[in-house]
Amino acid sequence: MRLLSHTIGIFTNPDKEWEAIRRDKHSFAQVFLSHVPILALIPTISGYIGVTQVGFRIGDNVQKLTPGSALTLSILTYIAILIGVYLFGEFINWMAKTYNVEGDEPTRHYEGTALAVFVTTPIFLVGFIGLYPNLWVNAAVTMLAACYSIYLIYEGIPILMKLDKDRAFLYATSVVTVGLVLLVTVRIGTVILWSMGVGPVYQNT
Repeated sequence: MRLLSHTIGIFTNPDKEWEAIRRDKHSFAQVFLSHVPILALIPTISGYIGVTQVGFRIGDNVQKLTPGSALTLSILTYIAILIGVYLFGEFINWMAKTYNVEGDEPTRHYEGTALAVFVTTPIFLVGFIGLYPNLWVNAAVTMLAACYSIYLIYEGIPILMKLDKDRAFLYATSVVTVGLVLLVTVRIGTVILWSMGVGPVYQNT
């Protein structure tokens, strides 16, 4: 598999690209490792630069994190992203049996992981916004990317899994629900880590 293949096509012509992804027939490990570890670097590196070099506003002050603190949080974020996308793909694969997705287990596993990888790609790519760590700007851009990801889920499942409209809609809705649950779980995990002392340390300015 070519490095980061299908990444552009999923934006320019998603229907055609989902068909191409289906035809690839690679293993779930190949599609995961050739995309996620690389794309996950975008938000983590951008965020690190943003909070250490640019800073963010708290009240009337612009605050920056210490390099050590930012590095720790970036590494934890990177690991959380890898685990999150992997689990997302595993849940999609697990639900495939409920919706009678055709194909053997390796094929379903590949398709589930591919769906998880490519529907999260828009969120990874807008991670560059972390270079400018403004809460409202980041939230707005991330929300737009998330909306496109949801569109990709509903558009991709009937093509990738070869399902009829009714089953595809129910399956896609379940996938969106799982994605939201995973997102909330990551947020809760972040709060727990902060309460354990793995939180931000601000520079003295």
